[in-house]
Amino acid sequence: MPVYNLKPIFQERIWGGQNLKSLFGREIPADKPIGESWELSDRPEAQTVLVENGKTLHDLWADAANRKKIFGSAAPDSERFPILIKLLDAQDKLSLQVHPPAALAPKFKGEPKTEMWYFLETTPTAEIYVGLKKGVDRKKFEQAIADKSVADCFHVLKTSPGEAMFLPSGRVHAIGAGNVILEIQQNSDTTFRVYDWDRVDAKGKPRDLHISESLECINFNDFEPTFAQPHANRVVACQYFAVNKVFFDEPNQSDEWQTDGRSFHFLFVSQGKFKINGKEYPRGASLFVSAEPDTLTVESLENFGELVSVTWPE
Repeated sequence: MPVYNLKPIFQERIWGGQNLKSLFGREIPADKPIGESWELSDRPEAQTVLVENGKTLHDLWADAANRKKIFGSAAPDSERFPILIKLLDAQDKLSLQVHPPAALAPKFKGEPKTEMWYFLETTPTAEIYVGLKKGVDRKKFEQAIADKSVADCFHVLKTSPGEAMFLPSGRVHAIGAGNVILEIQQNSDTTFRVYDWDRVDAKGKPRDLHISESLECINFNDFEPTFAQPHANRVVACQYFAVNKVFFDEPNQSDEWQTDGRSFHFLFVSQGKFKINGKEYPRGASLFVSAEPDTLTVESLENFGELVSVTWPE
């Protein structure tokens, strides 16, 4: 079965850094804060290119005659590949924000966005803001926006590598400083900012806030969520994607995976180094495996290895 390397799309962000180079050997601009690497993207403004054949992800998706062969029998009927996968390097706090639910997105000419974070590296002080503290209602939230204490309304959790957080649309959230994350989400780029810590860019200009939109989209009954609780290899599953992780705890441990034609696999080497179908891939490698029924041979080359896999939900 075809296994493709993916050409990353780097995005400069005010909160970014250089960890994608130091951790994963990515060739990023040394003088710019790179906050995101779009690993698998079918956005009009950002198209993933498959290294082996030069085709874009959208080229493959738009090929209706072969879509089910490449992406699997469970592939939905949509204009674009509906999943977007990113690496995030948050060396400063992101804005306090929310994404619109499907029922409200058309009203704001936006796209719904449910997502999840899988934590790859964290500093001792790393944390996330996610959901509301118990007792916070819309009135208290609006007052906190007015007096710039809205961060106090958010539930805060310390993060560690290997943990995951599921974020349905409507859940307020922000990534704190010191987190490197694999993010799996709906194919959407709609974000409504509640507060951005009074930051300004290099030209002294603050980023736009979207207070009225945010207040309509926030789920004010979403209190103090916890990290995802994996079941066997399953990390998170929702109606848009399924995320698994597989551990290898000794060198030269090998396995054979059978693909049955139902789903593609996006594979990310989150720990260690692997040989997959005879080719070596270091930590940080992103791969696209087509859905064609076949055998995928996976061998761990270090004492500990971990692969994260994204597929269609079952």
